[in-house]
Amino acid sequence: MSLHAQLSPEAEAALLKQQRNTTITSIIISILSCILLLLILLFWWLKPIAPFKEDFVTYKGDLPEPPSREKPTFNRPVQHKPSRPSAHLNKVIISNIRSNIAIPVIDIDTPTPSTDLGSGDDFGQGMDEGTGIGSPGFRPLPYTIRKRCSEANRIDLITQNGGNAQCETAVVNTLRWLQKTQNPDGSWTSDRKVSMTAFALLTFLGHCETPDSEEFGDAVTKAISYLVNVGMKNNGKLADDIKDKHWPYEHAIATYALAEATTFCISLDIPFPRLMETTKAAGDWILEHQHTSGAWDYAYDMSGKRGGDTSIALWHIQALKACKHTGLWENSTFRDCIKKSLSYLKGKQGPDGGVGYASPSPSGEAGFTMTGGAMLAYQMWGKSHDSVVRKGARYIKKNARLDYHTADADLYRHYYHVQAMMHRGGDDWRAYNTLFRDQLLANQNADGSYKNVGGGSKVKAVAPTYQGVSVTATHYRTCLATLMLETYYRFLPATGKNAIH
Repeated sequence: MSLHAQLSPEAEAALLKQQRNTTITSIIISILSCILLLLILLFWWLKPIAPFKEDFVTYKGDLPEPPSREKPTFNRPVQHKPSRPSAHLNKVIISNIRSNIAIPVIDIDTPTPSTDLGSGDDFGQGMDEGTGIGSPGFRPLPYTIRKRCSEANRIDLITQNGGNAQCETAVVNTLRWLQKTQNPDGSWTSDRKVSMTAFALLTFLGHCETPDSEEFGDAVTKAISYLVNVGMKNNGKLADDIKDKHWPYEHAIATYALAEATTFCISLDIPFPRLMETTKAAGDWILEHQHTSGAWDYAYDMSGKRGGDTSIALWHIQALKACKHTGLWENSTFRDCIKKSLSYLKGKQGPDGGVGYASPSPSGEAGFTMTGGAMLAYQMWGKSHDSVVRKGARYIKKNARLDYHTADADLYRHYYHVQAMMHRGGDDWRAYNTLFRDQLLANQNADGSYKNVGGGSKVKAVAPTYQGVSVTATHYRTCLATLMLETYYRFLPATGKNAIH
């Protein structure tokens, strides 16, 4: 006898449903397990390559190039937006109390300037970026400027390059004299105030004195404010009197000074109302008013027969180099302008290497006065090995004379000579350093100014306006002499091995 259990139809249906659900669940679990296993394997396989990032390496015979960024295009007004407050603005307000035009007290958010000084620009080539030159607070500055900003580094460079402790003492004495002789409105002298103020400002900046400097900050602030005021009144034109045909000299020298001040203020995050706008407008004026010859002429005549001269051209070339440092222009902006100006200078070099004032012939008894200036222009713009430089150095080494108390005391030509020969380095610089250093150190007055030149004789120069006992002449030659002594740390030799030891 057997017993058989018979499920009801309802129970049998429920059992079949349960079996189907169990089967589906098992399949889903299996699929998920497989996916999880695949993800684990994929993660394990990708982990070694996930952090990989492609490195882009560039090689350049110049200073390290910072990350690219957008810059204002040529002739485009500089745009600003509010930035953090700065105690420095109190100085700006005070320095403009007597001004006929009010500078709005605003903070500006400035872009980081480019340290790209141009293709092939080898000022300081061969000097390691990691040498620690310049105190840490000045790290944002372009390398060619930063090296002057530490007293210890200045002394070290002076010693390496053939100077002595008296050179630094002489410079500081001049800066204190300039501080004492500054006019209440921030200018200097009563004649050619714009250019004389620019010379003084360049002298302060050459020693790395900024608006935030403890001892000289107020003097620097007032000087910048004075030049900015002039530029604002004249829509970017910097001169005492733009009706005077000689005003391009003043404009170029003042643009040079303001551009260097702009680089300091941008790099060190020192807000200065309207400084960048004024500098940009002044630089644009230079770019837009070059003579067809490649030079710049009196009254900014752009097509006259005279075609300018090397003396005017050299200040404009220096000004444009300082403008390039600011980062307010695209690098390509300067290419054609500088190419034409350097070609102009080459055309003024004589067979023996001397560069004339307005032709490849000597200017009477003054001789080839602009040889060092032409060399410096080529060196500044990355052409240190051009024939203009090589032949010019040979000419200077053979013919240069500097006797402070004779007619051979053309400080203007030697202002260029010292920079060009310093950049040459080696024997060329060693010979020139012997020629000029002690002559300057022996002829500084106790108050920091410099004695009259010539010893009663007219100096052999095209226009020795620094000769005489007037306030302007004394100021001019004092700035020239001091800028010459600052060359020990304003520029490095072309290669480190060429430094004098």
